[in-house]
Amino acid sequence: MTEFKFNNDQLAIIQELEVDIDLNKLEVAICNKNIEELSDDELLALLKVTNALYRSGFPVIEDTLYDSFRNTFALNHPNHPFITSVESEVMNLGKTVALPQKMLSTDKAYSKEEIKKWLDRILKAAEELDVDTKEIDIRVTPKLDGYAAFDDGERLYTRGDGVRGQDVSRAFERGLKVVRNGERGLGAGEIVIDKAYFEEKLSQYFENSRNIQAAIIAEKNVDERVLEAIKDGACVFHPFVMLSNWTGNHQDLMTDFDGIIDKVWNAVEYDVDGVILEATDPRIKEYMGATRKFHRWQIAFKINDEAAEVEVISVTPQTSRTGRVTPVAELVPTRISGATISRVTVHHYNMVKTNGVGPGAILQIVRSGLVIPKIEKVIKPAEPQIPESCPSCQSHLLWESDHLVCPNKSDCPAQTENTLVHFFKTLGNNDGFGPKNIEKLTNLGIRHIHQMYDLKPHQFAAYGFGEKTSKNLFDQLQASREIEIEDWRFLSAFGVSRLGGGNCERLLQHYSLRELFEATVEDIAKLDGFATVSAEAIVEGLANIKDEFLKVYGHGFNLITTPKLSELESSSSPIAGATIVFTGKMLQGKRSEMEKRAKALGAKVGSSVNSKTTYLVAGLKVGETKINSAKNNGVKVLSEQEYLDLIN
Repeated sequence: MTEFKFNNDQLAIIQELEVDIDLNKLEVAICNKNIEELSDDELLALLKVTNALYRSGFPVIEDTLYDSFRNTFALNHPNHPFITSVESEVMNLGKTVALPQKMLSTDKAYSKEEIKKWLDRILKAAEELDVDTKEIDIRVTPKLDGYAAFDDGERLYTRGDGVRGQDVSRAFERGLKVVRNGERGLGAGEIVIDKAYFEEKLSQYFENSRNIQAAIIAEKNVDERVLEAIKDGACVFHPFVMLSNWTGNHQDLMTDFDGIIDKVWNAVEYDVDGVILEATDPRIKEYMGATRKFHRWQIAFKINDEAAEVEVISVTPQTSRTGRVTPVAELVPTRISGATISRVTVHHYNMVKTNGVGPGAILQIVRSGLVIPKIEKVIKPAEPQIPESCPSCQSHLLWESDHLVCPNKSDCPAQTENTLVHFFKTLGNNDGFGPKNIEKLTNLGIRHIHQMYDLKPHQFAAYGFGEKTSKNLFDQLQASREIEIEDWRFLSAFGVSRLGGGNCERLLQHYSLRELFEATVEDIAKLDGFATVSAEAIVEGLANIKDEFLKVYGHGFNLITTPKLSELESSSSPIAGATIVFTGKMLQGKRSEMEKRAKALGAKVGSSVNSKTTYLVAGLKVGETKINSAKNNGVKVLSEQEYLDLIN
């Protein structure tokens, strides 16, 4: 490539992003496929631009080159929200809407040993639930390399940030079908294209199949060849519940691991970049829950690509939201799998100390599947390099187990900024308070969440925002207070250690938000799923945030109260304890509202029919898949009206 210039369509998309970068400099970097002349901020802007163009169907660089650029940024900023967040399938170029159900990423493993460790956690959960470990089944499915989306039967959504996405129902209006003419409304899945069809008819026009997937949901200017592929049935929406799978006992899985993985990996005619393993027992899924990014009961298995031996130049400390200081090893730049690796995150400072990670140490680095590299082992140790003070606020660091921690919770700039980012991201009901705006506000003196909600439009303007942006930011704050949000999500947004969404929901089944702050270690340790160590961390964490929590809570958020376990157990509801699956289009209300009400009445809501399902509630336009599954599993099928009669 000797010259590159953005065309008008691409410039229109870039303008919507509002990134601060010299476009000529960006064009030169793309032309030369070289980012050495870019600052970190410019590299981040380049990533946002190239990602947005790719998602919008106007790609300017190859996938592998984008991955290389992204990994270079990740090595320098492993804790940056662009790296740690659920990766958006579509950049935020328009109005977002709440997803009917959270769409998380999947944790990854690259060896049989890592799968064994994950499986041990599944079996431990089974033992704690008093479930016979011999009965634990694992489902293995292909990991489709497509375009993540969610179909609720009425609308098709992009994954977005996992909580909010965009309505792209136009894809179905253009003729997109569910794979094998399946029914609508089967939840999460991927837009994919038949590999053979792509190679035969489209490969000469498109660099790869993901470009086709992006074009399918494009707002306008859909390529005629893409429309033809949709018409021919080569492009489909593939719900995960319809994937070919191997399901069996966990012992059988480990006995024939390689054979099962190979069979599942090659079971579909679409691009695959791994396999997904998940526990099938709904009790284990509910008990293990999820982190902010992954389901704990699910994991993806991928193949290691390349390893290299690299020398450590130095170890740089970085302070996180919780005060933990993460060690990052600065490396002699080394090429691995097409990317120049110059940094890698070390797990914690105890590893630095015990394994001798310091200047001159030799590490074996593995770069798996073109993702962020990790340390496989220390080949040659050196004198460890351990900081004494926080790199953000210079407070003296303390040891807590394996970690170095900054104790300055109130005035450490790194903790302050990351706490605010975490709060608004966890709420997930506003679009204005991303890392860039929060960084600007914290640099100008905003230190606490409640200070955000005290701001008026003219004060935003005083902080350097334009009149329109100031009003939008103020309106977004009001929206985050007025839009309904679960009380457990609100509590989780404060980032207390050991209080992710699952634990928050479990605690609020026993206490109200205010009562929870009076609970003792002994009170919490008595509850199922909470050990004494966790209870101590939770009580201490709640005490630390109590003043700030009450100030924010006092702004009047529209919170949905978690039903109390005692109320559910004593409920006379006819569906208390039942597991219900809703399918098809409902006439007397949205499915999402029906699911919420079912939970309030003590039922569990599932997404697929199995032997644990009590009722399948069928609306209009229901396909045969779930009906047949209900018949095969002896599940009672109710019409919408029969279900409403039952609960009323």
